[in-house]
Amino acid sequence: MTALRRQIPVLVVVGVIVAAVVLVLADRWRRGAFVFGIAVLVAAGLRLLLTEDRVGILAVRSRAFDTFSLALVGGAVVWLAVSIDPLGTD
Repeated sequence: MTALRRQIPVLVVVGVIVAAVVLVLADRWRRGAFVFGIAVLVAAGLRLLLTEDRVGILAVRSRAFDTFSLALVGGAVVWLAVSIDPLGTD
């Protein structure tokens, strides 16, 4: 497998993170935080479903640890993004 093809899962996650940054820069910080949390959850799903040779640099520790920690952080960010009151912003 080529080196670039192996990094496709990381590029997908980075693409979603770029979308989150664009939302934050457009003063849509809650939506940006939500999309960032989704990006982390996508990383957790990719880490869970893909084999070691296809996951690229998403593999840091064991599959169970990586998946659990990414899902926990992603879920927390999504929960925080949807639970914060607007405070006069959109």
